[in-house]
Amino acid sequence: MTMKILLENIRQLVQVEDKARTWVSGKEMGSLRVLEDAFLVIDDDQIETFGPMKDFNENLVEGADMVMEIDCAGKIVMPGYCDSHTHVVFPASREQEFVDRINGLTYEEIARRGGGILNSAKRMEQRSEDELFADAMVRLDEVKRMGTTAIEIKSGYGLSMESELKMLRVIKRLKANSPMIIKSTFLGAHALPVEYKADRQKYIKLLIEEMLPEIDREGLADYMDVFCDQGFFTVEETAQLLEAGWKYDLQPKIHANELGLTGGVQVGVKHQALSVDHLEHIGDDEIKALLASKTMPTVLPGAAFFLGMPLSPIREMIEAGLPIALASDYNPGSSPSGNMNFIQSLACIKYKMTPEEAINACTINSAYAMGVEKIAGTICSGKQANLFITRELPSYSAISYYFGANPVETVIINGEIY
Repeated sequence: MTMKILLENIRQLVQVEDKARTWVSGKEMGSLRVLEDAFLVIDDDQIETFGPMKDFNENLVEGADMVMEIDCAGKIVMPGYCDSHTHVVFPASREQEFVDRINGLTYEEIARRGGGILNSAKRMEQRSEDELFADAMVRLDEVKRMGTTAIEIKSGYGLSMESELKMLRVIKRLKANSPMIIKSTFLGAHALPVEYKADRQKYIKLLIEEMLPEIDREGLADYMDVFCDQGFFTVEETAQLLEAGWKYDLQPKIHANELGLTGGVQVGVKHQALSVDHLEHIGDDEIKALLASKTMPTVLPGAAFFLGMPLSPIREMIEAGLPIALASDYNPGSSPSGNMNFIQSLACIKYKMTPEEAINACTINSAYAMGVEKIAGTICSGKQANLFITRELPSYSAISYYFGANPVETVIINGEIY
């Protein structure tokens, strides 16, 4: 039986395009194509057509055995968010470190005491795949209800052959059991395990010679990540790892410049990274390198907010002509939230992005940053029917205005209503 879904009387249909674009950058980020008083037709799992209500006629839904009509009067319809940087497979929360920071310890001091990533790695050993899967499915349901329909998930809390593979196998199960678009990223180089402190190359050799071949054999990853930053992996080590990843067709998506101007952006660009993420520290050299590349600069406002870090110079980057993507960095240590509506609020309030820029950064640009721009990120005929309907709102600007709230009333993924 064939069914079509008709969304009618939409107050604002946001982020529409007649022809799919790759990304928007510079001044274009301030433009958002919006249809007022609109309709949208979904056929099976795809967006079929859309337009102003005055142009709607019944012929557009003919041929289906059943038509489900949803009245969207007073409501906003948008493409689902693409969250291009998360760590939602993790063994436990780390609220004690939250308290430690309140009491004056820095992120680096907590890490030196065995906290941070190493804390999660230790707990990861004690959790089964089934437990990790069940917990992660709850988190995916949580972010789905807030409008996220595509998500990238990293490993990196394993830091051993057994635990890294366990995480990646869990992500593979999530792909098979969640309706969301999911991309998997191998982040074995998230931190250096304590037992390798005296021989860094021994751990890098383990990543390259043992983990990567097995990940490739089992088809466990779409991308490869390295934490290239002060106190973690050097530019030289990052280059060595990214070159090894490319041999298995794992394009880089790397953590860069969270803690300093450490060359992470440049090494990412040199190795054709799909995105470089964090960017709390960025200067003219980094901007020039990005302008000459196809690498998406991705900012993680939740992490900077939660850790009290410097804010990425987004206005300067946009004015230089760069595109910007935004992602949640949902993880237990530095950004324990996957609420992309709140990420937009932070972008507008703290980084002085306009609502239009923030929406572009959470949809079309973040879709590119996780390699799904051909099927997600905008309202375009032929793309997957992944979108959400808000409660009644005066305009799309109200999404970032009502910070901390969830404006999403209904989510549609692959033509299925949730």
